[in-house]
Amino acid sequence: MLTGKQKRFLRSKAHHLDPIFQVGKGGVNENMIKQIADALEARELFKISILQNCEVDKTEVAEQLANGTGAEIVQIIGNTIVLYKESTEKKTITLP
Repeated sequence: MLTGKQKRFLRSKAHHLDPIFQVGKGGVNENMIKQIADALEARELFKISILQNCEVDKTEVAEQLANGTGAEIVQIIGNTIVLYKESTEKKTITLP
């Protein structure tokens, strides 16, 4: 579980990032979860964009992705989710 200070730090790191995944009409599926888990291992922190035609609520999408990948939800703002998971091999972010 991330503390408030850690979330604030990660939000500042994620501010300049562009979303690298999009969740659309199909919602979240197993293949998407696997790809996001692989990307989290490589990057640790990134944004996911939720398209307007997505039929599932954005908080539910964030929870499904976090539970499926073992990641932490840093922020949900607008239609953008920020996820963080500490990498086991390529650790680049040191939390305060």
